[in-house]
Amino acid sequence: MQNQIHDRRGFLQKSALATLAALVGTEVVFAEKIPPHYVPLAFDYDPLKGKSPDMKVLGDKPWNVETPVHLLDDAITPVEKMFVRNNGLIPAAPTDLTKWALIINGESVKTVKTYSLSDLKKRFKNYTYQLVLECGGNGRSGYEPQTTGNPWDQGAVSCAEWTGVRLKDILADVGLKDDAVYIGYYGNDPHLSQDPTKVAISRGVPIKKALEDETLIAWAVNGRDIPLEHGYPLRLVIGGWPASVSGKWLHTIAVRNKIHDGAKMEGHSYKMPIRPVEPGEKIPETPENFRIIESMPVKSLITYPKTGATIDIKKTLALRGHAWAGDRDVSEVHTSVDYGTTWQKAKLERPKNRLAWQHWTADVTFPQQGYYEVWVRATDNKGVMQPMVIPQWNPGGYLNNACHRIAVKAV
Repeated sequence: MQNQIHDRRGFLQKSALATLAALVGTEVVFAEKIPPHYVPLAFDYDPLKGKSPDMKVLGDKPWNVETPVHLLDDAITPVEKMFVRNNGLIPAAPTDLTKWALIINGESVKTVKTYSLSDLKKRFKNYTYQLVLECGGNGRSGYEPQTTGNPWDQGAVSCAEWTGVRLKDILADVGLKDDAVYIGYYGNDPHLSQDPTKVAISRGVPIKKALEDETLIAWAVNGRDIPLEHGYPLRLVIGGWPASVSGKWLHTIAVRNKIHDGAKMEGHSYKMPIRPVEPGEKIPETPENFRIIESMPVKSLITYPKTGATIDIKKTLALRGHAWAGDRDVSEVHTSVDYGTTWQKAKLERPKNRLAWQHWTADVTFPQQGYYEVWVRATDNKGVMQPMVIPQWNPGGYLNNACHRIAVKAV
């Protein structure tokens, strides 16, 4: 899928050169000598611009930026506090949105169709949902030995409001064949190597998940255009599953008659072993050894107070946070100040809509002055409870949903 910066031979397009000149405010000298597939530094995009200064950068090639847990206290995650997870480079923003198109193709569509942004906004009913997007590797830093991938703590999660059209309505317009089993997305993000023949990431979900009401083709988040680092101008948004299935800079959805075989669908990428493995054990990366991660596990966070807080022993501490459970609802949340020996039930709110997180609050007191750890534990509506300790080790460092805890000092 051709990056819009280059033509098919790999040379910078005239429109990209014009954009570059506008960015630097002067003529681009020796523009004709810029090597094929080369992206000038002026196109480098800083995803930290406008973000909270407390955001934690885990890497810049690709950009991966984590949100400290105390910044996730908002009911609806503000854009400036949303984590950034990329597999490739951030593409240049399109200069002419009238030329941006979404193609629906694949073996299992009755008709291949192309939609402009205007088509999407005007031909289909618009919807807004608050949706949890969580990196499959959120909590990876807790595993020992360390696995490959970014060492996320607990802040690779957000729950913003996304606006767009339902993918199910678009697929109804193109028509699906009876053999449709999966969808796969393609975005405009260049591979890290800048080799135009390579795709940075192309994942997908089973057709049943694709046809859920909350699966959106979105162009806005929290009522404004999606920022470039989060997929402007168009993004697939699928709540409750690993955020890697929510493809950014979206230009194509392929409806497949088999499990999608795009980049990051191979090996153990976003997959779990089907049997327990020893920490550090290497197992063959074959389909019979791994299953694709689908619904994310039950999880919760304490977003107030910030870990390390000093508390007045004479006062009640008002805790608060969020809980979520992939495709399921959270039924209960409990807190503990004695390392899980006893638990106190918290007040739990209903989600704003399906696949949104749920807010919880709890008032706790401390029996005497000293150091404490406050723990939180959520239980989903199937009775599955967060583990108190880190789950079974796996090669990708995925799905760590151990109880979140903060340190406080009562004085």
